[in-house]
Amino acid sequence: METQAFSQLVATLRERLGEDHPFAEVRIEDGRLVCQADGPEEPAFYRVEQDGDGVWVSLVTPDRWLSESIEAQLMHTGDSIEELLDEELADQGFDAGPLAVQHFRSEDMLFTFRSRVDDPSPDSLLQVLLAYEACFRQLGDMNPGEED
Repeated sequence: METQAFSQLVATLRERLGEDHPFAEVRIEDGRLVCQADGPEEPAFYRVEQDGDGVWVSLVTPDRWLSESIEAQLMHTGDSIEELLDEELADQGFDAGPLAVQHFRSEDMLFTFRSRVDDPSPDSLLQVLLAYEACFRQLGDMNPGEED
């Protein structure tokens, strides 16, 4: 996707989120949509960004313990992040099939969970972004005020 087309896509997503969204803050930064997670004590951000020839929705955090708290809960419960995400995608009306979730530490030292969205339309990206937020909000220390 060309840079100008992606910039327009990001602007459209920001506009469609409006003011009634589940994030602490939403902004456009460095050509990507950045949504600060509302809940964790440590910084965590949902992103819609272009990387290589793909468009990705991700959750990133510089905090190792926050990432490990998510991993630990998944290991403890035996849940698959892909299955949990798929449930939230279905709730959002996303019908393009399940998404794979990559988990790694990026070159800029961010613990990253991300999924490539093959149909990067505003509707599908908004559905995936909101599904990511709903899925991860329930995991680890992403919402420390909630009890299991």
